Amino acid sequence: MKILEICCGDIESVEAAIKGGADRIELCTALEVGGLTPSMGLVKAAIDMGRRAGVPVNVLIRPRQGDFAYTPRELAIILNDIQECVVEGVNGIVAGVLTPRGDVDLKSMASIMREAGAAEITFHRAFDMCRDPEVALEQIIDLGCRRVLTSGCASSAVAGIPMLKRLTKRAGDRIAIMAGSGVNIENVHRIVSFTDVPEVHASARSPKESAMQYRRQGISMSAPGAEEYSRLVTDACIVAALKESINSIPTPETKTNPIK
Repeated sequence: MKILEICCGDIESVEAAIKGGADRIELCTALEVGGLTPSMGLVKAAIDMGRRAGVPVNVLIRPRQGDFAYTPRELAIILNDIQECVVEGVNGIVAGVLTPRGDVDLKSMASIMREAGAAEITFHRAFDMCRDPEVALEQIIDLGCRRVLTSGCASSAVAGIPMLKRLTKRAGDRIAIMAGSGVNIENVHRIVSFTDVPEVHASARSPKESAMQYRRQGISMSAPGAEEYSRLVTDACIVAALKESINSIPTPETKTNPIK
């Protein structure tokens, strides 16, 4: 069975992802910059909601936007955030650290693995910035990570189909390759069919109008040109459509023994 992970930036999105049939939640904030560590209040609420619904919640731990080469002070923040998530009973941690030369930072990742304890580790899209993906994959496997989230080292999962296919074949059953970046209803069938990735990652969002009736003009709390009174929220209908499309893809068994 293929796994659909939905990336959620608020508690409303978590609820919608669960309603739409998501197999797992990745919790973060600031999706527009690739995701940042969510507040502990959001973490607690999401874990509680996921636990009641039987849907595991993994939390992204990324202290800032930008590159993935962290200072000792930043690494200390990462480890502290992981510790707090583990105390709350998180299913997994999503993290990734690179050296300035573009390799997996094995020492920092080992510290993350120790702090996470029994929580599963997803090595996130820092992988797509590695200088040698195949070497990096072997190192991540040796670390004991559960999966790699990747676009196939391309601008999107569609563009990265050739690499995703190579990585999936190389990984075998040693680690899960999870395709992410630009995955939507229109392309998920193609991505999964061509690569045979076991897991897919998407945000499945649509615009939601603000409930504000009074709207002051001329002032913005967002970046210049951004929509002030509309935001993107996970849409349960999109999640359900993604799940349906993934489930419609024939498995090796059904290809060999089609139902008559």
